[in-house]
Amino acid sequence: MKIPVIDNGGQWTHREWRVLRDLDVDSRIVPNTTPFAELDADGVVLSGGALSLEGSDTPLGRVSEWINTIDVPVLGICVGHQYLARQFGGTVRHSGQPEFGRVQVSVDAPDHPLFAGLPATFQVWESHNDDVIRLPEGWRGLAHSASCPVQAMAHPTRPIMGLQFHPEVEHTEGGREIFRHFIDLCRK
Repeated sequence: MKIPVIDNGGQWTHREWRVLRDLDVDSRIVPNTTPFAELDADGVVLSGGALSLEGSDTPLGRVSEWINTIDVPVLGICVGHQYLARQFGGTVRHSGQPEFGRVQVSVDAPDHPLFAGLPATFQVWESHNDDVIRLPEGWRGLAHSASCPVQAMAHPTRPIMGLQFHPEVEHTEGGREIFRHFIDLCRK
């Protein structure tokens, strides 16, 4: 099982790689300028990053060259999540109430594989100034918090998902389970 972490300059990119490695996945951190043909991937994690995507068309390295046609599961985290929303036609804006530290998330789609077996609400770790405020057409909102309407989302037909929160951080309840569920999707 090979799941590279695409580095978008996030403060916790190495933790995403480490969690995957600790779960017996062959993972490596690669620059977001890497063409997909060089990844040899069963799935891809798009890391977080400090980049603000609010009202911009700033590229995320070369990801836009392959994200529309990729046929393996993708998990976008933080900026990776925001990028997926923007790339597929959603809207990202500066949050009226940025979230940093502990936040309670409510699951709106308990039937989605990422949240299998997790409670209806749980504590996560956040670090973001921007929010997805409008989902791409057809996408499904999977979770929200009091000040962030789209904490998690999923493509309607492809295995592409995004999380605003950081499942790789120890303080996020169920974070490893979310990674395990993503790994299971990559095995299918």
